[in-house]
Amino acid sequence: MGPVVVIDTSVFVSALIGAAGVNRQVLRACLEQRCEPLMGEKLLRELEAVLGRPAGFRACPLTAGERERLLDAFLSVCTWVPIYYLWRPNLPDEGDNHVVELAVAGGAVAIVTQNVPDFRRGELRFPQLSVLTAAEFLAQLR
Repeated sequence: MGPVVVIDTSVFVSALIGAAGVNRQVLRACLEQRCEPLMGEKLLRELEAVLGRPAGFRACPLTAGERERLLDAFLSVCTWVPIYYLWRPNLPDEGDNHVVELAVAGGAVAIVTQNVPDFRRGELRFPQLSVLTAAEFLAQLR
């Protein structure tokens, strides 16, 4: 198994609605178990909530059922991590703090996100944790 990572919702959703590219390659790397994605309760609820908004997926070539099956396949390769301690890194978007908490609790080496600037602006830093774009992550994975 490859590096332990947290795949942010922005990457997962972009893999579904964007043109084939780096976000899909990250998702594929997870499904091929070339990395070990972490999953926690808040991230799962966020993914389910976003996938439940049909208006956001008009450009997606997958049906709602296919998106659900893809999420199930992704979850099957994720390691479930319970969160017992809230670090509160005070990111610009309070709703993103749970992603850092999941990464720290699960010993991730990276958060893969399209929102790199906000994740790097947290007040609490974790030197062992990188914040990477999908392209940066793939370059390190090869």
